Amino acid sequence: MNLQELRVLSLLLLIACVAVQAAPAQELAKPEPPNASGGRSTTGRQKEPIRERHRFWDRENGWLFAGVGAARTLDYFSTLNMRQRGRQEIFLSNDVVDNHLAFATIEAAATGASIGASFLFHRYGHHKLERWTSFVHFGLATTGAVRNYCLKTAHPKTLP
Repeated sequence: MNLQELRVLSLLLLIACVAVQAAPAQELAKPEPPNASGGRSTTGRQKEPIRERHRFWDRENGWLFAGVGAARTLDYFSTLNMRQRGRQEIFLSNDVVDNHLAFATIEAAATGASIGASFLFHRYGHHKLERWTSFVHFGLATTGAVRNYCLKTAHPKTLP
């Protein structure tokens, strides 16, 4: 592992650690108690059930985001390994992957996009989708990395 790869790995791990530790100090939002009319509002309509509430930067999301960052880091190194063994990149151009800084930036941006999508789901009350975004991203990135390591080394064709 050369110095540039070590720097990229350190940067991605730092991003994951910051995501885990950035939990705000405020407490969880407390559900509203039912009113005196037995759960009925003053208009006579039944109140909607209160959805599960939690802080966005809770422990579970912290671990999920760290997992996504780790999976993207694994994908980064597996793709570099694949390129060094003579294989061609499928999703990005080979020029982008061979530019290590640009490729590391793309991997970090993908992690940030996953966290951003989870935040939007959290913000609008879709808490299951918030968690599943990270589960799916982690699974896809890990599967891609394992696939990269499982590919055979491309051997140059020899002329007779």
